[in-house]
Amino acid sequence: MNNNSASQLQQVHDIFDIVHGRKEADLLIRNINILDVHGETVYAGSLLIYNGRIVALSPDEDKIRVKEVFDGQGLYAIPGLIDAHLHFESQLAHPTALGEAMVPNGTTTIFAECLDLIGSAGEDGLDAFKMLFKDYEKLPYRVFAFAPGKKVPAHITEEILKLDPVIGLGEFEHFSYSSGNEDDFRKAAWLRERGGFMNSHWGVTTLSDMELNYLPAIGSTNNHDVWNANDIEKSIRYGYATQIKFGVGSSEVIKTLLRAIVDRKFPTDNFCLCSDNISIDRLTRLGHMDWIISLCVEMGIPPIKAIKMASYNTARYFRMDDQFGSLTPGRYADIVLTDSLSVINPKYVFKGGELIAQDRKLLKHIEIGYDGMVTKGVPGLNDLTAGQLDLQPIEFSADGKQAKVLLFDVYGRGHAKFYQEIWVPYVDGKVVPEYEGETLARISILKRYPAAGEDRHIVNGLFKGVYVDRGAVSTSFPAPIPYMVVVGRDSDEMCACVKAVDQYSGACIVTDDQTPKAVFPIEIYGMMANMSVDELRAASKGIDDALEELGNRNVGEPVTNKLLSLFISLHRFNFMK
Repeated sequence: MNNNSASQLQQVHDIFDIVHGRKEADLLIRNINILDVHGETVYAGSLLIYNGRIVALSPDEDKIRVKEVFDGQGLYAIPGLIDAHLHFESQLAHPTALGEAMVPNGTTTIFAECLDLIGSAGEDGLDAFKMLFKDYEKLPYRVFAFAPGKKVPAHITEEILKLDPVIGLGEFEHFSYSSGNEDDFRKAAWLRERGGFMNSHWGVTTLSDMELNYLPAIGSTNNHDVWNANDIEKSIRYGYATQIKFGVGSSEVIKTLLRAIVDRKFPTDNFCLCSDNISIDRLTRLGHMDWIISLCVEMGIPPIKAIKMASYNTARYFRMDDQFGSLTPGRYADIVLTDSLSVINPKYVFKGGELIAQDRKLLKHIEIGYDGMVTKGVPGLNDLTAGQLDLQPIEFSADGKQAKVLLFDVYGRGHAKFYQEIWVPYVDGKVVPEYEGETLARISILKRYPAAGEDRHIVNGLFKGVYVDRGAVSTSFPAPIPYMVVVGRDSDEMCACVKAVDQYSGACIVTDDQTPKAVFPIEIYGMMANMSVDELRAASKGIDDALEELGNRNVGEPVTNKLLSLFISLHRFNFMK
């Protein structure tokens, strides 16, 4: 008998002795109202926990032995919340800082993409993955990862597929899989050989009906690329577990999706909830899965069904509902105690039977160092001149009084209006940055490292979403191709600002009179900040405060996150070459 078999035999004996009152359990959480996700009911009872798992429902307290009793104060007990699709680096926080911000909101499990960080590491991607997930079992949440389906060379994806905690292949690139990219074929084949899950960025808005068959035909079974009711209907029809994302796009887009589920009477068992991309500011200010559950209820989805969309449905889709997603014997004791089912208020959060957060504060702090992932800046803009950032019209009107230019909209992500060609006034040989009664800032998008003999790719236009009367703000993005953006009013200022960012592997910097006023280093492969949550929030706020002094009035996500989100759409619409 091997050691694992002996250990399992002992646990079987232990559980038998616990339910017969001959051995102490670890914890009894009593005086709670337990959500039964299977029967969609709530009942008064208690949960008996041993070795991190639930071993009994509502035991006779006179006939059991237990080391510790926790009074649930009549609160509702719901399963630990699950994010079905989160880009691990999107919030800029490394794994331990993410836990500080996320777990107090009741999230105990995430299914994570890490393609941008691994892509930014280039040929060091395999080592970067290993460093990122070192000691992942110590984190105050469960994490299941996906090998990059895009932005990463195939041979690196192949090796990552072999590692823990990888359970599948991440999302493909729309443009490559629809054109028959051989690396995509190879990645899909390796996943099919190994077994596991294939994430899908399905592209319903960009692919023909016939092309949409490809991904489900080769094994993809989930999709988070929905933006309206018709997208949802098609995603369901093709057999997908459809993930409703709330960290991307405006609140009106999210409400449109939830309203469609209610109005079209789509069965909620089809849906999981996910953030996709979300900022630390939003996590700490508004919440995480708790927030979207409450919004679901506000939009007309029954509370229990909304909670299932953020717990049991996701566990069932990933075939892990025997491990978590419900408060039943044999499952991990991942439990959230809340005083309401319609407005989730995580009073207590347990992971594996251990109290890890209370009143939105993390109780279990761990130290995992990521200093080894910090990279130094390699400047690539030394030869950049201010004149290269000047806004040149695409064409002129017949009378010479108007000029056609590009307009980019930070709020247009996922929509056709992310960029458009517009006519603006042209006076005394200069573009007047006014459109529909609004004065706009300028934006320059530029390749950081052109190849030898290659002209630097630069796109100049107007920008809606961040405004300055003076000064500039710039940030960088390293994958799949290193690019920079800078927003301002004056080419000399914009050039100085973007060159300041160029000294770092990654950063967001605000300048005024060509002097840095706020600096937010993003130095873990240019994709994550090597900071605690408090430090990260302070750095992000520093950018917003500096921009406010320069005339910007920010609403919603921090400016750093807004600018970083641009790169996803810039890549999607082929502005990064």
